[in-house]
Amino acid sequence: MNILAIGAHFDDVELGCGGALAKHARLGDDVYVYVATMSGFANHNNQTIRTNEAALNEARRAMQELGVKELICGKFETLAVEFVDALNVEIVRIVEEKGIDLVYSHWIGDIHHDHQAVAKASLHSCRHVPRLLMYRSNWYHSTFDFRGNFYVDISSLWEVKEKAIRAHASEMERTGEKWINFFKNEAENAGQRIGVKYAELFEVVKYLAP
Repeated sequence: MNILAIGAHFDDVELGCGGALAKHARLGDDVYVYVATMSGFANHNNQTIRTNEAALNEARRAMQELGVKELICGKFETLAVEFVDALNVEIVRIVEEKGIDLVYSHWIGDIHHDHQAVAKASLHSCRHVPRLLMYRSNWYHSTFDFRGNFYVDISSLWEVKEKAIRAHASEMERTGEKWINFFKNEAENAGQRIGVKYAELFEVVKYLAP
């Protein structure tokens, strides 16, 4: 099976579906990751927090941890992604060239501007892909409810996911242990609902049974 995970920034797929991607890779599936932005950014005082080069290098290490076959990098600017045809075309091209069977992408209710634009583009551009699941990659409130209804057991792969997250050293320096603590707690809670140690939770857009 050919898997595509779509993220706005380097680190999004690691946080949202890193365990599922590692599981696919270990089951012999071909896993591709497309990230729309170069992912460098500055704060409100225009101080550089993360350079594009550092973000890319960290992402490459994270992809190795997960077992991703290919990282495909977009050239959009961080915090400036829009639901435009240029983005749609990039995703459609990947879907067609790689023969994608299953897509993981941002939740459409995410309040982050870039995440929401990429989610819309994924829904549009992956309309012919038989399976599409949406993930959450931050902890911010939204006016919409995330209707998690699809679980993936990642009990044996939490450490792999954590290593992939920690590969983003520049972001770990900025956030400390907040990312790890939050997403580990989420995985524990999701796992408890289905009787396993750790799980990732997704909202199904569509899922055509094989």
